Amino acid sequence: MDSLIASMKIAGSGLEAQSTRLRVVSENIANARTTGDTPGADPYRRKIITFGDEMDKVAGVNMVDVKKIGTDQGKFTEEYDPDHPAADEHGMVKYPNVNVMIEMADLREANRSYEANLQSIKQTRDLISSTIDLLKG
Repeated sequence: MDSLIASMKIAGSGLEAQSTRLRVVSENIANARTTGDTPGADPYRRKIITFGDEMDKVAGVNMVDVKKIGTDQGKFTEEYDPDHPAADEHGMVKYPNVNVMIEMADLREANRSYEANLQSIKQTRDLISSTIDLLKG
C-alpha cells in the first residue's frame, strides 16, 4: 500500500483515539463533584483510558487504538458536610477522585494531539493532490 495512504490511516486512528480521550476527560470534568445517591455511597469514579497499538495487516502499519477504558482506583476525597444528602452518619461526604487541574492538562494534551493528527492528514491530502496534478500535466 502507498506510504501516503498508510500515513493517513495512522493519523486517522490517532484522531479516533484522541477523540475518545477527549470524551473521557470531559466526562471526568463534568462529574468532578458528583456524589453518591445515598448516604455513604461511593461517588463517581474517575475514568482512565489505556492506549495500545494494533497492526493493520492490509496497510502493514501499526495504528493506535483504545485498549480499554477503566476506572482510577485512587482514594475519594472526603469533606465534612452533615447537611448534604450523601453524608454518612459522621457527616462526611465522599467526593470523586477527580482532580480538575489534571483533567484540564489531559484535555489540553488530547486536543493538541488531535490537532497534530488532523494536520498530518491535511498535509498528506495536499501531497496526494499535488502528485495527481503533476501526473495530469
